[in-house]
Amino acid sequence: MNEFEKNVQSKRNDVVDSGVGFVVTFGFFALIFAIATAIKLIGS
Repeated sequence: MNEFEKNVQSKRNDVVDSGVGFVVTFGFFALIFAIATAIKLIGS
C-alpha cells in the first residue's frame, strides 16, 4: 500500500457523491429547459 491508500481524507461512499453530482447537474439542465420553455410560451 502506498501513502495515499493508508491516509484517506474522506471515507464516504463514492456512490453518494456521484448521485448528488448527477442530481445537481440534471436539475440545472432541467431548470434551463423550463426557463426556455416558459420564454417560448410567453413569446408566442
